[in-house]
Amino acid sequence: MQKLCCMSASTPIEKAPAPLQFGRVGKCSTVSDHDAVRIDWVLKRNCSMSPKQVLAVYASLCVISLAVAACFWFLGARLVMPFAWAELLLVGGMLLLYARHADDAEHLALQTGRLTVEWRGGGRIERAEFLPEWVRIELRNDERSLIELSDRGRVFEVGRFIRPELRRALAEELRAAVRQHAVRSAPRGV
Repeated sequence: MQKLCCMSASTPIEKAPAPLQFGRVGKCSTVSDHDAVRIDWVLKRNCSMSPKQVLAVYASLCVISLAVAACFWFLGARLVMPFAWAELLLVGGMLLLYARHADDAEHLALQTGRLTVEWRGGGRIERAEFLPEWVRIELRNDERSLIELSDRGRVFEVGRFIRPELRRALAEELRAAVRQHAVRSAPRGV
């Protein structure tokens, strides 16, 4: 069943776009007559643990490892403690690298005459805005290539966090939503 969405007091209720496989229809805005729905696509890295969970696991690993090393220290095996510290520093560095990229994501939002694309990766953020009427959404020849969004000389690639065999379906969904948005926001009768 499709959701109904209100636009503004002076416009009729309009149906949301067809069911989406990757996107999600957001709340309506009453800012203008052309803004019926907002569609968001959030593509995240597939991580089994959040940074907070990584920290909790690492803290428990430190406690256990240092407790065992302390027992050996008191029994006279003095070299166990430096190796325990070296192990914890190495594992901590690897977990820090993992946690830094655990929140990597791509966020695409289609609303009010613009397609906004944001990429977060390793603490960096890149953002671009495209006009839905002008944006080209292409999947290059290779099935493993990323989806390319281009508009007036600007190029932005998305799809890093989705399986390669699903990128074509995502590109088609983006095209259909942008096309539907362009038709909906076209000027009505002059």
